[in-house]
Amino acid sequence: MHAPSFLFFCVCLLLLPRTVAAQGSAIPASQADLAEKIRPILVTHCYDCHSQAAKKPGGNFRLDQLSSDLAERTTREQWEKVLKRIQAGEMPPRNKTRFTDRESQLITSWIGRSLAAARKTQGRVVLRRLNRSEYENTVRDLLDVVVDVKDLLPQDTSAHGFDNIGEALHTSSFLMERYLEAADKALSLAIANLPQPPLIKKRYSLKNERHVKTTTERVFRLQDETVICFSSSEWQAITLWQFYPPDRGFYRFRISASAVQSGGKPVPLRVEAGSMLMAGKSHLVNYYDVPPEKPIVLEFVDFLEARSTIRLLPYGLASAQAVHKIGADTYAGAGVAIHAIEVEGPLHETWPPASHRRIFGDLPQAPAPVYNHRDRKEVVSKDPEADARRILRNFARRAFRRTVTEDDIKPFMELVKRKLEEKRSFEQAVRVGLLAILVSPEFLFLREKPGQLDDFALASRLSYFLWSTMPDDELLTLAEARKLSDPATLHRQVERLLNHRKSAAFTENFVGQWLNLRDIDFTSPDFRLYPEFDQMLKAAMIQETHRFFEEVLKKDLSLTNFVASDFTFLNERLAKHYGIPGVTGHAMRKVKLPADSHRGGVLTMASVLKVTANGTNTSPVVRGAWVLDRILGTPPSPPPSGVPAVEPDIRGATTIREQLAKHRQLPSCATCHTQIDPPGFALESFDVIGGWREHYRSVGKGQPVTVEGRRMPYARGPKVDPADVLPDGRRFRNIDEFKQLLLKDRDQLARALTQQLLTYATGAAPSSDDKPALDAILKESRAKDHGFRSLIHAIVQSELFRRK
Repeated sequence: MHAPSFLFFCVCLLLLPRTVAAQGSAIPASQADLAEKIRPILVTHCYDCHSQAAKKPGGNFRLDQLSSDLAERTTREQWEKVLKRIQAGEMPPRNKTRFTDRESQLITSWIGRSLAAARKTQGRVVLRRLNRSEYENTVRDLLDVVVDVKDLLPQDTSAHGFDNIGEALHTSSFLMERYLEAADKALSLAIANLPQPPLIKKRYSLKNERHVKTTTERVFRLQDETVICFSSSEWQAITLWQFYPPDRGFYRFRISASAVQSGGKPVPLRVEAGSMLMAGKSHLVNYYDVPPEKPIVLEFVDFLEARSTIRLLPYGLASAQAVHKIGADTYAGAGVAIHAIEVEGPLHETWPPASHRRIFGDLPQAPAPVYNHRDRKEVVSKDPEADARRILRNFARRAFRRTVTEDDIKPFMELVKRKLEEKRSFEQAVRVGLLAILVSPEFLFLREKPGQLDDFALASRLSYFLWSTMPDDELLTLAEARKLSDPATLHRQVERLLNHRKSAAFTENFVGQWLNLRDIDFTSPDFRLYPEFDQMLKAAMIQETHRFFEEVLKKDLSLTNFVASDFTFLNERLAKHYGIPGVTGHAMRKVKLPADSHRGGVLTMASVLKVTANGTNTSPVVRGAWVLDRILGTPPSPPPSGVPAVEPDIRGATTIREQLAKHRQLPSCATCHTQIDPPGFALESFDVIGGWREHYRSVGKGQPVTVEGRRMPYARGPKVDPADVLPDGRRFRNIDEFKQLLLKDRDQLARALTQQLLTYATGAAPSSDDKPALDAILKESRAKDHGFRSLIHAIVQSELFRRK
């Protein structure tokens, strides 16, 4: 089958479940109720602002065009918004004629019944496909191969703050082409047609690097085979170009290094790996503390694509200009000596590798040379159809994440037979079948039938929740035996998954989206205002949040720790940033916070404070809206159209409080800003990179600032005022008092986090119809003092998790 016709076949398969799902999804519309009872109330109270004739703010939300046919996703979402605003008492506004109790009951009851009817027919969660991360992880575990395919796939759309929401994960012919390309790449990497790559085992000296030998700035000192680096300027990083392997794989590195002239203190060394010729294709391996005098061996194993290498750069040393001015040979400052670098790899325990044997087992290979690889081999079979059927059955069971039947295998086997009839080789024919499985809807979609999930669907939902990948053999075996749905078994499996190294995906993907940490590189702090920001600080910011999250989860600590805690995780760089003494070295460790510290909880972590600001200033509106959405579960409504955003004045002429005071005078803005601004002002004591401040920084007016004897490029601007009043009249003077006010309503904090977890775990946000089930989870959580690990268990055991 040629590629275009094969792609058409795959697309047809993919469209089938959507067509089937669409059939029978029509919801009986309550048009009569809407017309006779509900619409007149809306006309009286709401159409002044929410209809075609509206001349006042709110006209961008058209109630007069809102249908009662809730089979449409967008219609359901709009009615849910209406229901939430009415139940919260926000609509109609207080300056308008309010609903009577009877009118409010009529409207909310009708919306609730209509939404419930729609969900009963369709289930909470629509058919959803794997997102990019889940797809890459699944291919990795299915084939047992390291493969980077995310860049081949288009960016996933997010909804409700997450990129695994079924309603937002659309499918197109373009996406199918990309899936086909990604699957072909993955199979090419998994199947071994060439001999085992030769093992490199070599010792290198940096003195032979061209950069060391030819640099015009005298920043390196050479002593025999040793190179001493005295500068931390980025352009003085040393790349090991002598090592430029032709084969991908895992490589072991052993770097012999020591700190020199450092006053007995260790010097951090940054190590990166990857392609140094392509932007965004290298990654941080780690920062290592290099001790003084006596050399230490820094050993690590890292996966490299072909034609990749490593790069080294000391941290915290002098600028290249300062060293060059004196000369490296006589420079008396601190440095890092790199004595030698040993490399071994690619590392393979067996050949063909595990990825190849996972597909073909022990079937033999025979020569199949091509023009540029005379030593090429392919898998052969004495009984092609029987072996192909066995291979496809075993592969499909894991790919489809369930038991497969002859009917499941039949279409893929037909493809293989057709290729064999065309005189294709056995391996080529089987490969077509494998490729078809990897682009089939059973692989790309999480198939869940309305009602209670069967054990296989439950295994997938659990695995993608906590691992962001397919179920392993233990989960599938339990599902085949129909034992996974047993509550005690399910509890044990949650514990096993949380204790497994793959649960790092839960930390990275859930925390990365819940707290927006994925946006850490979205802006770069202005070097004039924040010259102290550097890459080591950024890395420590992310590590702090991840380690803190994992600690709360591991120890089953109360989720209130996410708001206020007496500990965090720090290294020397981050502790200096926070002004906390007594922490040395790069390694992150749990630290009890001083009594007078303003830190504790995610709100005051530098990572969160950075992603809720831009590169030059902070905005109480942005941070306040973030707190309402992510921590309190009460996201504010979008701003009215035509109202300009408030931009802080970094020249120091006016404060953001003065600007927002004028903004609040606008009737269309006052209601929302009384909710948004207070949490935002509470966080104004923290700057763009999460540092504590008493005054704003300014590039215009203000007093000069000197730090450690150096004149800073910024000036001291107006004084920060973090005090404000909550909508209910409670006042606070600073972030510490604000956090204590939040802690007074532990149930609200628990409800907000539970909603975030349920959204991420099931691929659909809880609705008003889910309130009884959500209340049941919260009741169980309350009984366990809102322990975070206990909350995960309560969610997994809940009806919301175990039903579509």
